[in-house]
Amino acid sequence: MLTAFARAFKTPDLRKKLLFTLGIIVLYRLGAHIPVPGVDYENVQQCVKQAQQGNNNLLGLMDMFSGGALLQITIFALGIMPYITASIILQLLTVVIPRLEALKKEGQSGQAKITQYTRYLTVALAILQGTGLVATAKSGALFSGCSVASQIVPNQSIFTIIVMVITMTAGTALVMWLGELITDRGVGNGMSILMFISIAAGFPGSLWAIKESGKLAKGWIEFGTVILIGFVMVALVVFVEQAQRRIPVQYAKRMIGRRSYGGTSTYIPLKVNQAGVIPVIFASSLLYIPILIVQFAGSGATGWSAWVQQHLVDGKPIHTVVYFFLIVFFAFFYVAISFNPEEVADNMKKYGGFIPGIRAGRPTAEYLSYVLNRITWPGSLYLGLIALVPTMALAGFGGANANFPFGGTSILIIVGVGLETVKQIESQLQQRNYEGFLR
Repeated sequence: MLTAFARAFKTPDLRKKLLFTLGIIVLYRLGAHIPVPGVDYENVQQCVKQAQQGNNNLLGLMDMFSGGALLQITIFALGIMPYITASIILQLLTVVIPRLEALKKEGQSGQAKITQYTRYLTVALAILQGTGLVATAKSGALFSGCSVASQIVPNQSIFTIIVMVITMTAGTALVMWLGELITDRGVGNGMSILMFISIAAGFPGSLWAIKESGKLAKGWIEFGTVILIGFVMVALVVFVEQAQRRIPVQYAKRMIGRRSYGGTSTYIPLKVNQAGVIPVIFASSLLYIPILIVQFAGSGATGWSAWVQQHLVDGKPIHTVVYFFLIVFFAFFYVAISFNPEEVADNMKKYGGFIPGIRAGRPTAEYLSYVLNRITWPGSLYLGLIALVPTMALAGFGGANANFPFGGTSILIIVGVGLETVKQIESQLQQRNYEGFLR
């Protein structure tokens, strides 16, 4: 593997792409530490030290995607979360709105138009989320329990708030541009790389916090246990993420003029985790809505608000059960809207393809749907169990390590992006007859 790294940097054009990607990453991490104008940096640091944010609520999820910049209230505080949200919304609307579905089928030009719509929606969501973050920080609700939370924004004039929102929105647009630069001139998918870096940036601090708060052998036993859990989880995630059911497809021979076309054998790869990390994000967002409503409704803990505060917080049995079933539900939901068996069957029939032993057309669509439902069950259960690892870790460590680094969402994203990036580097190395990273 080290030899493959050396060869990658010896290849001039690949070295140029890798260095360009590393340069963009450095700029991104610098921006994640520049505070927004109008924020008292010392008070923010004091509140961040006191804050104990879980990995299963929406605020903790957004902070993870921003590389810790959200709670620091920096110019990149919103990170790539608006872009992720906009991409998911556009993908869902493609199924509902015929115009977007037609654009998707137009190929490169249609995809360019959808990308443009995603950019506009990202800026709109950045304005909305930036306004919400500034309002939350101004009211002191961003750091509940911190003594100086209400003094984070000393000057609360309209002009200061507008400048803060514009700065955060511009930061999101800059992050989106940096991601597209990596995609065009670097290695891998730009947005995925920035997401990877944001999550990985929090690992050293979280691991050291576990060591500092540990009680066995000055925390080294807890530290080693967490590292071991991390290796086991990475191995499990790699195994499941690479697993797929291959549906064999045979294309009949066709005579066009004097030439024969087709007659080839291929397969349709159906991944066990076809939905990726999207169900976890959906479930986290949906579960955090009641808590958010209670926070903005006021301090009166009566009726349903008291029930929400008592049962729908991280680590509670009802929260854990609801979270698990929501992930399973959204896994089936997202697979249903992202993979259309009827469309695949029609395309196969159009080009003379068929699954051996299955008639073309409707029987093929029914067979694909049957197989997809069968493999989605283990995929959804795996997602639910991986997402509950932080909760089980908190219980195992007595609740001391709220920032457990190897959470389900973070591991899924890091492993997925890492594998995809390594495959892209490998493909460029193999063009020059070099061995890749994996044998």
